[in-house]
Amino acid sequence: MSSSVRSPDGTVIGFETLGAGPPMVLVHGTGADHTRWSAVRERLAERFRLHLVDRRGRGLSRDEAGAYDIRREGDDIAAVAEAAGGGVYLLAHSYGALCALEAVGRTDAVTRLAAYEPPRPKPGEHVIGPDARERMRAAGTPEEVLVIFLREALRLSPADVEAMRRTPVWPARVAAAHTILRELEVVEQAEFGASLGEIAIPVRLFAGTESPEYLRLAADAVAARVPGADVVPLRGQAHQAMDFDPDQFVRAVFDFGEA
Repeated sequence: MSSSVRSPDGTVIGFETLGAGPPMVLVHGTGADHTRWSAVRERLAERFRLHLVDRRGRGLSRDEAGAYDIRREGDDIAAVAEAAGGGVYLLAHSYGALCALEAVGRTDAVTRLAAYEPPRPKPGEHVIGPDARERMRAAGTPEEVLVIFLREALRLSPADVEAMRRTPVWPARVAAAHTILRELEVVEQAEFGASLGEIAIPVRLFAGTESPEYLRLAADAVAARVPGADVVPLRGQAHQAMDFDPDQFVRAVFDFGEA
């Protein structure tokens, strides 16, 4: 079932709803839409009422009312959490986890946050270098932009990219590729500041043991700032555990829900 809410700036934020149980809002990362969760959604829906958000600029949330700002993404997620009725378990991946960290300071509707590798560069380095960003700007197709992102930012092997290309959600990822560069610009300037110390809900970070170092360091940095937060390793996995080891990923999500 598709539903929507209107964010404070007027943007309509769409989401898919399924399942039964306590509310869970799921926020996808860069170069994706709500179908990003396809490999795990049915199992998560056995315990939770899922609200799978299309972040602004794609899918059910394509028409944006104003200039892009990650703070507006925080407003968007807060609006969906409030529509879900409060008591929300917020599950967010990658750039979506940065958006989720913006959201928790805007609403009391979120009572728990699991953030899977919110990205930030290592100090003095880039997530993706200026040369790669120029190649993305010069790319002839959205798919080329997506592939450069997956290879350069997430350090995926050609074989892993091809495996993702064969999944049913690949067309949706290509359709969202136009949002990648603007989100990378935010990531390159990301800071985990003192406001994280004001978060007063349980927060858990997920980090793949095989993820690029900058992602693992970023997870540790968030956990160090948020009172009581911890980091749970996803063994043998990188940034796509929901795709390559859905059993481990779902167990980690359920374990935090019961903590």
